[in-house]
Amino acid sequence: MPHTPLPPRRDDDGFVPLDAYGALGEGRSVALSAEDGGIDWWCVPNMDSPPLFDRLLIGSAELPDGTYAGHFTITPTDPFRVSRTYRDHSNVLETRFITDGGEAVLTESLNSGTAGRMPWAELGRRLDCVRGRMGFQLTLRLGHRAGRCSPYLSHAGKHCLFHVGEVLGVFLYDSDATDLAVQDDKTEGRFEMTEGQRHTFGIVAGAAEPLVVPKLEAVDSRIDLSDKEWRDWAVLFHDGQDLSSFMLRQALALKILLYSPSGAIAAAATSSLPERIGGDKNYDYRYAWVRDAGHTIVSFLDLGADAEAKAAMTWLLNQLAAHGSQVCFSLDGGVYKNLEEVPLPGYRGSRPVLLGNQAAGQHQHGTYGDIFETVGAFTRQGHVIDAGSAETLSHLADECADMWRQPDSGIWELPQIEHYTMSKINCWQALSRAVEMADHGHLPTTCRDRWDRERLRIADWIQTRCWNEKLGAYTMVPDSDKLDASVALAVRFGFDGKDRLERTLDAIDRHLGAGPFHYRYSGMEEEEGCFLACSFWMVDARLRLGQKDRARKAFDALRAGLDRGVGTLPEMVDPKDGSWLGNMPQGLTHLAALQAAAGLLRA
Repeated sequence: MPHTPLPPRRDDDGFVPLDAYGALGEGRSVALSAEDGGIDWWCVPNMDSPPLFDRLLIGSAELPDGTYAGHFTITPTDPFRVSRTYRDHSNVLETRFITDGGEAVLTESLNSGTAGRMPWAELGRRLDCVRGRMGFQLTLRLGHRAGRCSPYLSHAGKHCLFHVGEVLGVFLYDSDATDLAVQDDKTEGRFEMTEGQRHTFGIVAGAAEPLVVPKLEAVDSRIDLSDKEWRDWAVLFHDGQDLSSFMLRQALALKILLYSPSGAIAAAATSSLPERIGGDKNYDYRYAWVRDAGHTIVSFLDLGADAEAKAAMTWLLNQLAAHGSQVCFSLDGGVYKNLEEVPLPGYRGSRPVLLGNQAAGQHQHGTYGDIFETVGAFTRQGHVIDAGSAETLSHLADECADMWRQPDSGIWELPQIEHYTMSKINCWQALSRAVEMADHGHLPTTCRDRWDRERLRIADWIQTRCWNEKLGAYTMVPDSDKLDASVALAVRFGFDGKDRLERTLDAIDRHLGAGPFHYRYSGMEEEEGCFLACSFWMVDARLRLGQKDRARKAFDALRAGLDRGVGTLPEMVDPKDGSWLGNMPQGLTHLAALQAAAGLLRA
């Protein structure tokens, strides 16, 4: 249900709080729509393409080359209040504008067709005046890609075309009803609406390819068609319960992060949203992490979304076969190791703005655990793997058995190479799943006994070196008093020792907790916000340890703390004021929330 209508919150610098955004997606690209009617982020035609609209990272500032941010805004001309919600069981977004003289509903969708994803990017925006009279300001301004191109508008016959580097697009609107002034890199104008009137606007775009120009009526009809397609997909999972509705919203968010051309799963749809306002922890998450993909595949399997799970796992196994145990991959496949700073102001002055992610060049033992947990879940549900994949997995298990004694960058991708406790647990997890799959005929048994011996050595290493009796917890690294909230995942993975794990969770709550939220590890209070996935992992862990009441209480507190926006969740929250931080929609957050909710529903 939508919240009470409130005034929009765009500040004088052109930024809105991150909870003011809703995500639109169709399986290839993702757009962020602000509560005041502004599309502030849309990478075209793919999630990892340069942005067509980039006000998210620029605001209203004039750049040194005299250009401004790209955005597509339809907003009331009179003071207004706003409420918004997704349509039930759908990623079609509705924004309700309310003024003293009228009321209108803006319905938005990145459209799909009857056969699924379209062969072009298509944004549909429908505006209905449902009461009284309202005036609107429309602005379509093209982004300059940080000065790397000089966009322009042109006409071909009756079509309004735009050119941004290799991107060719068409802006569709009813010219008889809407009078717009076309300039070189923008078009804008005002129009009036009365009760019962409807205007539809569309953008159709592609890159370095011929472009089909549909009729505006077809774009309009595909808004409702897309809504139906979402509802048809979602009906597989919804059972009418409140908790299940929450789960469904998480699944819908994850679905738009699945890059359908390849089967890859993006960690998030944005780049460089800060983990602290004004800080320098700003990363590009438009890549596919093995960790995130693995957790998503398991969740899709649990939901019964077998087609999505199979596509994602095939892609993942193919990448591991071709490139080895890498941390993350480009959405089209392969490893992108370049890291480049983009000369933009950043969200609310948070720099650097980055292209690429340095994690691609790291080694993380967690990769072993993630892929074996994923394939283990796949086979436990009665599915089978092919001989080539079995060979790839056997080699990875052998590699894990050799590598676990080495330090790595850890789950948090830190520059300090250490013997991280969670990395050792991940290696134990990988070899445990490998043994199970060998015992059930999914992997060759040649090295099965060796894998079994090594996992026992790893467990002994962890129990001997990583437990701090004074602190009452497994620590982040051996011989330390630092804590790591990700150790909560050890419960999900079946690591031994209920008493020690319970005490570790209590220590994490005491030392890393901030209200219902948790910091990732010790010392992060001044550097970043609380990492939402950690808090949902804590819920899941307590539930698996039989602490149902504590798990439910923590989960309810988390939902209350996140009760803003439309359900698109970020990476982090500032526990001091509740403001959202980090890239979004953040796959790992939605995943952890889904898993915690699913566990509570089963309980």
